[in-house]
Amino acid sequence: MGMQDRDWYRDLQKERARKQNAQPFRATGKPSGLSRGLKMAPFGIIVFWAVVMGSLYFAMNHYLKPKQAVVSSNGDLVIPRARDGHFYAQGQVNGQPVNFLVDTGASLVTVSHQFARKASLPRGEPTVFKTANGDLSGSIVSGVAVSVGPMAVSRVRLGVGLEGQDEDAALLGQSFLSKFDVVLQKNQMILRPR
Repeated sequence: MGMQDRDWYRDLQKERARKQNAQPFRATGKPSGLSRGLKMAPFGIIVFWAVVMGSLYFAMNHYLKPKQAVVSSNGDLVIPRARDGHFYAQGQVNGQPVNFLVDTGASLVTVSHQFARKASLPRGEPTVFKTANGDLSGSIVSGVAVSVGPMAVSRVRLGVGLEGQDEDAALLGQSFLSKFDVVLQKNQMILRPR
């Protein structure tokens, strides 16, 4: 191979390299597939993370949801402990569905003013509740029907005055719980009829 052949071969290699570098940009001025993909990449990333976060939200919502209270074969109501350490049970006050937080330290079953209106509860006797967060004005209503699962008590003293709570949330206090034997075993609370 002579000197001229080598120079010619180098010139050919340089020309091929220059053509390869210029290939993504066409003479029409339109972007190539690579640049179009780069423009769509942020949208794809956003969609991907939205799907991942939505899936995590629904999975955690299902995972953290308190388990339902069940009735055992001997008629006891078994309330499992929720992941936050509290006991929750669905019930009714004056025929209206409510989600109870079982509070053995509360004197009364207590609901919010909004729930009292929805359940058509009478006004009751005005009072001031002494709570851990200070004094709270409200009222006490007597003779209200309260039930949790099959456990029902027809004449319960009920406090009206929960503030800052979900409208359908209530405290299940001693005015209801005192009618039952309450047993704590491991991660469950058992309400046993007397």
